[in-house]
Amino acid sequence: MTASLSRVQLRVRGFHLDGYGHVNNARYLEFMEEGRWDFFDQHPAMIKQLHQAGRAFVVVNLNIDYLAAAGHGDDLEIMTGIVDIGQRSGVCHHRIVRKNGGRRDGTVIARADLTFVLLDMRANKAAAIEGEVREALAGLTVTKEAFSP
Repeated sequence: MTASLSRVQLRVRGFHLDGYGHVNNARYLEFMEEGRWDFFDQHPAMIKQLHQAGRAFVVVNLNIDYLAAAGHGDDLEIMTGIVDIGQRSGVCHHRIVRKNGGRRDGTVIARADLTFVLLDMRANKAAAIEGEVREALAGLTVTKEAFSP
């Protein structure tokens, strides 16, 4: 495990389920957001620096692959990390894995790539990812292989 990879544990509860008895697709967005909050909780100085500079990370695209169903009582692990930094955008990868024991252990439930931009809040437009912010993000970047359970 790398320090640049957030790992959040979550048990599927009844209110996560849809009428078919599995986790509703929209809930995975919430699970992934929990992973991102945890990731940035681990790096509070970066968020403080961004806010002081009038900058914020903003989601501009999200692509999710749903690979298996999760159901009531499943223990999930939400892994979150930054996998790419460009000039004005970056990519955060998520992987949700079922962690229950037995034959279902390690099943990848969903994976997603989320593209974000660095928003200049005063100008309300994307800003270049440069300087200390670029250095900080580059130091946190991991490969997708780091997400293997």
